[in-house]
Amino acid sequence: MQLRKFAAALVMAAFSASALAQVATGDTSPAKIALSNNYAGNSWRQQMLKSWANVADPAVKQKIVAAAPSFTTAESQATEQVQQIQNLILQGYKAIAVDAVSPTALNGIIKQACAAGVTVVSFDGIATEPCAYRIAVDFQGMGRMQVDYLAKRLNGKGNLLEIRGLAGVSVDDEIHQGIVDALKKYPDMKIVLSQTANFRRADGQQLMATFLQDPKFKDVTVVYAHNDDMALGAISAIEAAGKKPGKDLMIVSVDGTKDGIKALRDGKISCVVECNPLLGPQLFDNAEKILKGETVPQEQKSIEAVYDQEGLDFGRPEKAVNITTSQVQGF
Repeated sequence: MQLRKFAAALVMAAFSASALAQVATGDTSPAKIALSNNYAGNSWRQQMLKSWANVADPAVKQKIVAAAPSFTTAESQATEQVQQIQNLILQGYKAIAVDAVSPTALNGIIKQACAAGVTVVSFDGIATEPCAYRIAVDFQGMGRMQVDYLAKRLNGKGNLLEIRGLAGVSVDDEIHQGIVDALKKYPDMKIVLSQTANFRRADGQQLMATFLQDPKFKDVTVVYAHNDDMALGAISAIEAAGKKPGKDLMIVSVDGTKDGIKALRDGKISCVVECNPLLGPQLFDNAEKILKGETVPQEQKSIEAVYDQEGLDFGRPEKAVNITTSQVQGF
């Protein structure tokens, strides 16, 4: 029963307002929906793709929908994702969830999809084409919250090494902008080096190892990684150099993946901003509202949580939680 409700939520959240009444009361079994993803090279994306499959595959088996595959580009290029979406339109998909390679590069093909009666829901990597639905994450807010956290821990003083993800990706740019904006409030805190590591653990490890060998950066006190994989790579390099992550160097990260939360519990990461890759509760809430005849907003915000080593959600302290071993294992 829960699977059917959740799968129905997935379908209904993807369809346009004109189709929602039909979805709520009619047969969705002929409908095909798809996920268009531009990148799968880190743990967050893998977790997101798995969460899609966990709902979509049983929904197809139960004939709730005809098909619900996910597609990921090989090179994370805009031209690839444009072709991917074009193929989905030609193959008769009625709704496409899109994790976009850039805010604007897909706008033309998304507009074509809308004109062909296909509904597009963009999330994580948001597309700015007005006809698309958007479930956005406040990545700038994440950057600001992390800097505020560091300022409290470091009494407003500290030098940051920023490990960024993929150059030109909106998620990465927005996190960076949030950090830069927040640092304006703290004149004794600054970024001393900002380099990309492609959201990959191995690249984060290599960058950190090179950094540790450079004496001019000996006064850095914080490593700010734009995802858990790069943070974990940095931790490996720090440990290989005979230092203690979380003590000799403070580590903060964005993602909240299983491995990132475990590193938080182990004291190696000081703070994690959780960017939920599942989005299930939000989709289900949309479905309930649709069934009640309410209007689903075209612009929505995803829900984030912020955890430090005390297990506190300092972004929303009224929802503070303690992170336990069982929660990490079941994450």
